[in-house]
Amino acid sequence: MKVDYSILFFFLFILSNINAQNNWQSALLSIDSSGKITYFADKDGYILPDFSHAGFKGGGIDLPEVATVKTISAIAGTDNTQNIQTAIDYVGSLPKDANGIRGAVLLNAGKYDIYGTIYVKNDGVVLRGVGQSADTLTSTIIFARGNTPAQRDVVVLGNSSTQINGKIQLSGTTSNITDDIVPEGAFSFNVENSSLYIVGDRIIIYHPCTQAWIDAVNQGGVTYPDPAAPTDPDERWVAGQLPISYNRFITNISGNKITVDAPVFYSLHKSISQSYCYKPNVTNLINQVGLENLRIDIETLSGDDENHAWEASRFKSCENSWAKNCTFIHFGHSGIITEACTRSTFVSCSAIDPVAIITGERMYNFNTYVYSQLNLFSNCYARNGRHHYISNGTSSTSGNVFLRCTSDSINAVNEGHRQWTQGMLYDNHKEINLKRDFVLGLYNRVNMGTGHGWAAVHSVLWNCDVTANYGKIALQQPPTGQNYAIGCMAKTITGNPVSATNFPIGYVEGQNKVGLVPASIYEAQLASRKSIRTYQIIPTEEKIGLSSTITDNFLNISIKKNNQKAHIQILSSQGKVVNETDFTYDKLKIDISNLPSSVYIINCQIENQSINSKFIKL
Repeated sequence: MKVDYSILFFFLFILSNINAQNNWQSALLSIDSSGKITYFADKDGYILPDFSHAGFKGGGIDLPEVATVKTISAIAGTDNTQNIQTAIDYVGSLPKDANGIRGAVLLNAGKYDIYGTIYVKNDGVVLRGVGQSADTLTSTIIFARGNTPAQRDVVVLGNSSTQINGKIQLSGTTSNITDDIVPEGAFSFNVENSSLYIVGDRIIIYHPCTQAWIDAVNQGGVTYPDPAAPTDPDERWVAGQLPISYNRFITNISGNKITVDAPVFYSLHKSISQSYCYKPNVTNLINQVGLENLRIDIETLSGDDENHAWEASRFKSCENSWAKNCTFIHFGHSGIITEACTRSTFVSCSAIDPVAIITGERMYNFNTYVYSQLNLFSNCYARNGRHHYISNGTSSTSGNVFLRCTSDSINAVNEGHRQWTQGMLYDNHKEINLKRDFVLGLYNRVNMGTGHGWAAVHSVLWNCDVTANYGKIALQQPPTGQNYAIGCMAKTITGNPVSATNFPIGYVEGQNKVGLVPASIYEAQLASRKSIRTYQIIPTEEKIGLSSTITDNFLNISIKKNNQKAHIQILSSQGKVVNETDFTYDKLKIDISNLPSSVYIINCQIENQSINSKFIKL
């Protein structure tokens, strides 16, 4: 599949008319006619995340066009599980080409009854059909019959036997991060010993779940005892329960400063938790497996029947994988569930009409589960589920994007679901045929489930439409972070969606205001990164007489009063002076290449005045 760059060029054309009637930009992000993006911090110093690294091979890379090397047809009246598996295993035995691809198995049009599970477990193998409709003459239908084993997966792509999540550390590769703060959005940080690594290494950035962090997030916002169920157990978050980890590749090393391929989505505070990085053992991680152009249906008794296959497709312990032009129907839990799955793309897929009891742990049509990071769901469609597009993966899940997806007749809420998902984006999400008003949320779920608490942080609703005359969005600001709703159409955006709790509302801007530019933050960030990469510089406040920008690791300070003596200090976020100088000219350039990624304050003393500004070095 080719990336539709015409969308990006059209988007940049729109920017040339950026001041047209009804067009407006967020106070947190501006974009000029060249596509250059400038970010501004909110009142607490937080910036919008860069989501552009979500997707196949880190975003903006075409899905491969894989040649068919094996074709089979359905065998009527019998179990086709082994027939399909044998073809897949044959292709899996072939040598990989220079791009890591082996080939595709093509299933001709027809209905393939299966009573087991199909496994795509070798690098570079694709399972492909000829169409995704219900017509057996023109489409490929994998039809899962029976319930043995109970509530089984229908198709598993990746390593089905082991969750390869980066938790296993390679001996002798661990180094503490030395920065006081690595701010959310940062690509770089300093370590004690960078000689342990080389450019290209995969590393895990690890933030332990300390008691100090648990205290900072108020035990997750989970109450005890639960007023609604006073006999329930204490489900407040505890130390060790929710470590944060980021799966990254090193792109540059300078001294002890490491730069990685995608940002962190949560600030790492050394005073709260000593974060560190290490090289993981990811032996047997499966790469470049795909599912294309077919339909997976499941035999059920309809209604509340739960004695049937449960997951239509599971992407597990895999990277740079994909599904495109597929339909999943009558599953009990998920159409697509990702588990320890990273940098993958799911495009133009439908997950519809699940069959199960409408209650917890069911009907999550598109489900990013544990250790799912940097995945892109684009132009997908979901119908009649409970949580159509969801993060159910806790603190190990981050950087996942739902782009231009449609939710039809939802029975619950599209949301960060539990326990500190980071950097989740709903971009141009659309709700239709609403059965209820509350359908989209980034909020504290308090005691729901098993102490779900704060379900999302540094997550964004951008240009979403839940209908301005009826739909409701929940948006709350978690401690130590922020959530955003920008340019969304909704009757209500509330900080109190489900209970009488007093959590502050998150950042809301432009409710029911048409003309948001850019229309898609993901597409704008991707276009910027692929062309001019100008999203690093973030002056957060410019007062009369003082302005600052950053270019090529230099802080450029300008004072409009010429020939006045000024004293400039750069202070860390804790108030420590890290650089100071006197000058008598209107412009000053300060080398900040050795400063760690963090938030800094510029203090300018001139004519008995003290003027402050702020910048963030990524």
